Amino acid sequence: QVQLVESGGGLVQAGGSLRLSCAASGRAFSSYVMGWSRQAPGKEREFVAGISWSGGSSAYSNSVKGRFTISRDNDANMVWLQMNSLKSEDTVVYYCGVARIPGVVDMTALGVTDFRSWGPGTQVTVSS
Repeated sequence: QVQLVESGGGLVQAGGSLRLSCAASGRAFSSYVMGWSRQAPGKEREFVAGISWSGGSSAYSNSVKGRFTISRDNDANMVWLQMNSLKSEDTVVYYCGVARIPGVVDMTALGVTDFRSWGPGTQVTVSS
């Protein structure tokens, strides 16, 4: 069982950057696709980014592609989300997630339903 804790959220001006971190516990961490999602109050969870178990493949939503970068370190059990060129519409709670099944997952069709659990989240607020 992989447990997740996010950190790194905060207040930033539009155009600025933040780096979110996700610390994972559990020996099987390196076997799973990991990802980030976000959810605004009263709205559905939105897939943001995902990374394969090896770190060799990644996927992004159209809304963040070119601005956000996901990465991982399996030796450290860490996942990061580097967020650049932040916009006011990026203001929301961000969650780190672990895939439902270990190993290879179709990264071209990755979405929130491919993840079985999420951390408690970290708030990102972008001021305009």
